[in-house]
Amino acid sequence: YARIFFSLTLLDSRSVQGELGWVANPTEGGWEEVRAQRVYIEIKFTLRDCNSLPGVMGTCKETFNLYYYESNNDKERYIRENQFGKIDTIAADESFTQVDIGDRIMKLNTEVRDVGALTRKGFYLAFQDVGACIALVSVRVFYKKCPLAVRNLAQFPDTITGADTSSLVEVRGSCVDNSEEKEVPKMYCGADGEWLVPIGNCLCNPGYEERNSECQACKIGYYRALASDGLCMKCPLHSYSTREGSTSCTCDKGFFRSETDPASMPCTRPPTAPLHLISNVNETSVNLEWTAPHSSGGRQDLTYNVVCKRCGPDGRRCQPCGNGVHFSPQQLSLRTNRVAITELQAHTNYTFEVWAVNGVSTQSPGPEQAVSVTVTTNQAAPSPITSIQAKDITRHTISLAWQAPERANGVILEYEVKYYEKDQNERSYRILKTAARSSDIKGLTPLTSYVFHVRARTAAGYGDFSAPFEFMTNSVPSPIIGDGANSTVLLVSVVGSVVLLLILISAFVISRRRSKYSKAKQDADEEKHLHQGVRIYVDPFTYEDPNQAVREFAKEIDASCIKIEKVIGIGEFGEVCSGRLKMPGKREICVAIKTLKAGYTDKQRRDFLSEASIMGQFDHPNIIHLEGVVTKCKPVMIITEYMENGSLDAFLRKNDGRFTVIQLVGILRGIASGMKYLSDMSYVHRDVAARNILVNSNLVCKVSDFGMSRVLEDDPEAAYTTRGGKIPIRWTAPEAIAYRKFTSASDVWSYGIVMWEVMSYGERPYWDMSNQDVIKAIDEGYRLPPPMDCPVALHQLMLDCWQRERADRPKFGQIVNMLDKLIRNPSTLKRTGGESATRGSLFEFNKCVCTGDLMAQREASATKALTGVISRSATFTRKGNWLFIKFYEFILRIPKCGTVGIDFFW
Repeated sequence: YARIFFSLTLLDSRSVQGELGWVANPTEGGWEEVRAQRVYIEIKFTLRDCNSLPGVMGTCKETFNLYYYESNNDKERYIRENQFGKIDTIAADESFTQVDIGDRIMKLNTEVRDVGALTRKGFYLAFQDVGACIALVSVRVFYKKCPLAVRNLAQFPDTITGADTSSLVEVRGSCVDNSEEKEVPKMYCGADGEWLVPIGNCLCNPGYEERNSECQACKIGYYRALASDGLCMKCPLHSYSTREGSTSCTCDKGFFRSETDPASMPCTRPPTAPLHLISNVNETSVNLEWTAPHSSGGRQDLTYNVVCKRCGPDGRRCQPCGNGVHFSPQQLSLRTNRVAITELQAHTNYTFEVWAVNGVSTQSPGPEQAVSVTVTTNQAAPSPITSIQAKDITRHTISLAWQAPERANGVILEYEVKYYEKDQNERSYRILKTAARSSDIKGLTPLTSYVFHVRARTAAGYGDFSAPFEFMTNSVPSPIIGDGANSTVLLVSVVGSVVLLLILISAFVISRRRSKYSKAKQDADEEKHLHQGVRIYVDPFTYEDPNQAVREFAKEIDASCIKIEKVIGIGEFGEVCSGRLKMPGKREICVAIKTLKAGYTDKQRRDFLSEASIMGQFDHPNIIHLEGVVTKCKPVMIITEYMENGSLDAFLRKNDGRFTVIQLVGILRGIASGMKYLSDMSYVHRDVAARNILVNSNLVCKVSDFGMSRVLEDDPEAAYTTRGGKIPIRWTAPEAIAYRKFTSASDVWSYGIVMWEVMSYGERPYWDMSNQDVIKAIDEGYRLPPPMDCPVALHQLMLDCWQRERADRPKFGQIVNMLDKLIRNPSTLKRTGGESATRGSLFEFNKCVCTGDLMAQREASATKALTGVISRSATFTRKGNWLFIKFYEFILRIPKCGTVGIDFFW
C-alpha cells in the first residue's frame, strides 16, 4: 500500500498576529486536545553565516536549542530552566550572507523533530538562542495518525500512532454495512501513519456484492445466495427477482425448484407422461417397456415409478397388489425404461401405471403424468412346495407331510412324490401320487438315506419339484419323530458347525496378528489427528477409474467459455497460458490455463488431471483456487486463478530490499496458514519451495503445484534421483531423502527453507554447492546461517524446522501462532543476528577483504552470504574458489582469491 499519513496541525505560527505575530491554529479553540503520545515540531527559520558578520567570530553561533516541558496546567506561572528537557540542537542546512541580503535572496531552512512518549495533558516548547543571528519564520506542531481506511471490506478508524518510533498499534476492524466476518479483520498502525499487515476479512451478506470497497445490494434481476459466492449473478432461466438485495430468484409460473437445487440452477417443471407403454404377459408374469416422455422438464433426475393394481372381473374395484408381487429391478425410482413383474395370480385382471417423476414432481399442484395398461394373467402351474417334514420314521417306513404351495394358481388336483436312495443319485427313482398333503412311503431299506421331492398339479399342469429333503430309515422298529431332519443331517450339522467355528477362530487369530502389525506400522508413522467436521484429503490415485476422481472434485467447463491470450511458460505436460474465463451469469475473470500437449498417453493424461483432482478438494485463501477443467475436447486444460506477480522466488529477487520485516513476516504467515490447512486435511505437499508459491496483485501468497505425486522435479541441478523418483534436495528433509519418508513434518523442514528464501530475497539455498555436498553437510549438522538483517527469532524458528528428529519440529499450527505473536510484538523482530555478539558468547563475522576481480564479481551476493552469528570453534574447508567455514551449526562461504582477511570481535 502507498505510504499515506495524516498530520493534524496543533499550532501554526504562519498567521501573523499579536505581540510576536503568532497565533494558535485553529484560532477558535486554540490547542486541540488529543491523546497523541508522540508529536512532531516543524521549524522554519533563517540563519546568517557567522563569517559574514565582522568582529563577532568569538561569540557568533550557527545553531540554537529546542526544549520542551510537560505539564498538566496550561497557565504555568513559573518554569525553571532546569525543568525543560532538551529535544535537539538545531543547525541550518543553509545560511545567508550580506550578499544574499543585497540580492534579496531568502534561504529558508526547515527542520522537523519529534518528542515522545508524552504522559501529561500538555507541554511547553522553548527555543534557546546561543548567539546565532537567527529568525524563526514559523513553528508547526503536529502528530501523525493512520487515516480511516477500508481493507477487505473491514473499516479501520482513524488511529493515532504509538509512542515509540517502531511501535505498532493493533486495530480491529469492523465489517462494512451489509457484511459479516469470515476471519477477524485486523491491521497494524505503524509509527509513520501507514497501515500494515492486513489480516482477516469480511464477506458481503447474501444479496449483496462487493463494489468499491462496499457491499451493495444486487440489482433487480440478480441475486447472491451465499456469502462465499462471488459477485451477484443474473437470475437463472425461468426465474426472476423483483427487489434489490435478493438471495434467490422466484420461479416463473409453472416452474419449480426442489429443496436440493442450488440457487444457480434454472427452474424446472415436472416431466410429461412416458410414451408407448407395451406389455408382454407370460402366464403369471408381465414385462413392461416404454419410451422416455416427450419432455423431462429440463432436469437430469428423471425416474419412473410403477404402480400395480389388482382389479375385479369387470376391470373395476381395483386395489393395490400388496407385497406379494415382485418387481425387477425395482418398483420405484427406476432409471431404466423396462421392468419385469412376477409372482402374480393366474386368471386375474391387473392394471399397471408407469409414472414419470423428477425432483419437482411433488411441488407441482397439477396431477403427475402417467401412462397405464390393463392385462389378464394366463392359467399357470402351481409354485414349488417349500417344506417337507418327516412325521415318523421306522426301519421300512417314512411318513411325510407338506404345506400347500404358496401360489396354487388354481385347484390342486394331486401331489406327486419322487424319492430315491441317496447313493443312486436319481439314477433309479420311484413316483407316488396322492390327493392329500401327506403320504406314507413304505418298503424302504433300514439304515438307508433317501431323498424326497414333491410337486403339485392343477389343470394347467405340474409345478416344479421342491428342493431335495433327505431322511434316513431307522434300525429299530420304534419310530423317530423329526422335523425334516434325521441323524445324518444332525451329524453333518454338528460337524459343519465345528469346522466353521475352527475357521472363524483361525481367521480371528490371523486378523489380530495383522492388526498388531498394522498398528505397529501406524505408530511408526506420523500421528494423524482426524477432527470432527474437518475434510480429509482423498488420493485420486486410489480410484479405479481416474476420471471418476476428476468428475467428483473438479468442475467441467465448456471450452467456449475460455479465451487463451498468450503463453507465459512451459510445463511438464504442455504450455501454461494466461487467458480469460467467462461463465454464464458471471463476470469475466483472468485465469491461468495449463494445457496437455498433443500425442499424450493415457498415463500422461491421468497424471495431468490428477493435479486438478487434488486442487479441487482445497478451499483456502492461501491455496491456489481451481476454477475447473476441460476434458471433453482437445486440448485438455486445467483452469486456475491467475496470480499476477508469478512465483515468490522471482518476485522477491525483483523487489530485493523493498519490504519491511513485518511485511516479510506477513508473507510467511500466509504460506504457513495454507500449509496448516493442507496438514489438517492430511495432505503432504512434498515440494514446498518459494518457486511453488504464487503471489497475486494484493501480495497474497498461495501454495501451488500439487503434482509432486507423479514427478518431483525435472531440473537435474535441483533434484537428486533415487529409485523412487526425483527429490528437490535443497528443500527436502533428511528422512525424505534417505528413506522417501514424506510427512507433514518433512513439509515443515521445507517450509524452513522457504523462510530462508523469503528473508534472503530469493537467494538460492546452499548457493552453488552440489547436491551431494548439501546432503553431506546436512548429515554432519550444518545449517544455513541467518540472512542479512534477519531477526534472531525468525532464524531460531528456521532452526526449529530443521531439527533432525521430525518429532521435534513444530507443527504448522504452532508456526502460525508464533508468527502471529511476532506480528503483534514487532519489538521482538528488532534484534538481528549481529547484536548477539555483544553478549560475549558468540563471534560475529564482520568483513571480508579480498583482492582480484573475483571479489568484485561476487560482492553483491557475498554481502548477504557472509553475514551471520558464529561460535568460537571453526572448521575451514577449501573447495574450488570458495572457502567454507563451519561455526557452531551454520555454514558461511567466503570467496577464495589472493588473500582473505576476516575480522572478528567480541
